[in-house]
Amino acid sequence: MTLVACRICGLVQRVGALAPGAQAVCPRCGAVVVEHKVNTLGRTAAFSLAALMFYLPANIYPILQMELYGAHSENTVLDGCVSLFQHGQRLVAVIVFLASLLIPFLKLLGLFYLVITTRFASRRRRLERTWIYRLIDVIGPWAMLDVFLLAILVALVKLGELATVRPGPGLFAFAAVVVLTILATTSFDPSQIWETPDERA
Repeated sequence: MTLVACRICGLVQRVGALAPGAQAVCPRCGAVVVEHKVNTLGRTAAFSLAALMFYLPANIYPILQMELYGAHSENTVLDGCVSLFQHGQRLVAVIVFLASLLIPFLKLLGLFYLVITTRFASRRRRLERTWIYRLIDVIGPWAMLDVFLLAILVALVKLGELATVRPGPGLFAFAAVVVLTILATTSFDPSQIWETPDERA
């Protein structure tokens, strides 16, 4: 039996060992207190690998394709960062580069590291690995999908009568990276970092 405090109402309660796929629910507010996820490592690895496969197309293919008075232009995420930097918006360029290119890649590397070390029941640096998961969870909202979709919507509305603006293949790949990374993060059960192989079964 383990004492667990509900994150919603703060009620402290005793929770025993759960069967795979089972949940412990708070008797006062009904929130899920503890959940024993099934095949968490396999699903996290699968989602992370799929996100990594979309990562390269998301950054080499154009996000937007625009035709204005016969001139055709295509822009990737990196092109946008370079253009912002050249126009004096260096801080914005750095933020877009970090949130769109570097942070997603580091999140995927971190998830792969957590899956591998947890799979082989490594007892080394468990606290550091817990902090890595917390960091991955905290930087999740920095995904720029909503910003890109808003930018495309603004471009479609503002330039609809003057130019033809279409989302490029890079946008769909980028959206896939964001969604798959979110699924990989939510699939991972950080409590398994501290469990032995017998407890994990």
